[in-house]
Amino acid sequence: MYKVFVNDKPLFLTNEISKETDFQLFLLESVDIEKLVSKMFQNKIQKVTLFYPDEKEMLKVLKSKIPVNKAGGGLVYNKNGEVLFIFRNGKWDLPKGGIDKGEEIEDTATREVEEETGVTNLTIVKKLQKTYHIFKRNGEYRLKITHWFEMNTTFDGVLVGQIEEGIEKVAWLNPTQIKEALKNSYENIKLLFDE
Repeated sequence: MYKVFVNDKPLFLTNEISKETDFQLFLLESVDIEKLVSKMFQNKIQKVTLFYPDEKEMLKVLKSKIPVNKAGGGLVYNKNGEVLFIFRNGKWDLPKGGIDKGEEIEDTATREVEEETGVTNLTIVKKLQKTYHIFKRNGEYRLKITHWFEMNTTFDGVLVGQIEEGIEKVAWLNPTQIKEALKNSYENIKLLFDE
């Protein structure tokens, strides 16, 4: 099963149908994905299940129906065990961004963390899960697949938010502050902390 978020509303891709659910059910193969996503953006539909019998193929089928943007991001820890967060568009988020042509996804993740926060000396510890969300750019819906990496850093300099990316604040948050920040964050970011 895959969880895709549309304006923070869940859209599940699954090969199982459960009878007891408040999710609207559609067949992935025949659904007009643009119409469906549009209704979710307009708050006409809150929760969706897209059914496809073959779990190995369902993501490929979705990708054939909507353009894909690939991104990389970091869940970055400092030597005090605090996590690096950014604040933009009124929500707490983690640094991430789109892949450049010919770039390895690990390099994208570290480059984006550096650009968005000013933090350097990054070491990738391990690959985390991918997250999926649908957004609208230039009148077109796109599926963003973000590859997340847990990272460590010895950096203890000044945090600098990337102005052109609309980043208002960059902060190291301790476990108590993280709990608070996640109340005003995105569903796909919360998934990384459930892991």
